[in-house]
Amino acid sequence: MESDRNVRPDKPKFGVRRIALLSILTALCYVGRIVFQFIPNVQPVTAVLIILTLTMGMADGFIVAILSIILTNFMLGMGPWTIAQIASFGVLIVVTGLLMKPFYQKAHKAYFVVFSFLGGILYGFIISLLTVKMMGINTFWAYYAVGIPFDLMHGLGNAGFYLILEPILAPLLAAQLKKG
Repeated sequence: MESDRNVRPDKPKFGVRRIALLSILTALCYVGRIVFQFIPNVQPVTAVLIILTLTMGMADGFIVAILSIILTNFMLGMGPWTIAQIASFGVLIVVTGLLMKPFYQKAHKAYFVVFSFLGGILYGFIISLLTVKMMGINTFWAYYAVGIPFDLMHGLGNAGFYLILEPILAPLLAAQLKKG
């Protein structure tokens, strides 16, 4: 017979430890985005969200993505692009959670570095699609083509930040989940 400690339906899914952890990750994304704002599209936010989604799941990724974008856009500028940024990160989180997370413990790290690079390309494509619709721009492919160098910078930045942050963040997040 299981003890009542293990079968508590009233136990909150997001306890204090998890909320604190998500707050720290949001702060990391905020500081990273502000500190690296001088380099177009090279910030640790996407890599952090990928690592977070791989280790903890999509819900946590969505929470940190939404909070990070809203908080940093108070500083960098709020506008209709905020919705496009959140939606683009949302697509990336879903793709990460559904396609990559099942292989996270089994596949070689290089696959996730390449995925991080491609995540920058995907983010740029999605945000361009949404921006064209929101701003009433008629020529998607011309608009998208102009942004490709920025998407490549985003992808390269993601790959670099993933290489640096994954060996640090993933074990810390996994340890926190076990304590949870």
